[in-house]
Amino acid sequence: MSSNAQRRPAPEFQTGLDWINVEHPLTLRELKGKLVVLDFWTYG
Repeated sequence: MSSNAQRRPAPEFQTGLDWINVEHPLTLRELKGKLVVLDFWTYG
């Protein structure tokens, strides 16, 4: 990262997304400090 680069926080997840194997939609605050694996797939 260059010395002129500005750090910005990641945007929150969009509302209305489908979540699997969780009781409620998660927030970045809940995930901070944890190892997270995201798997994106399509039915194509």
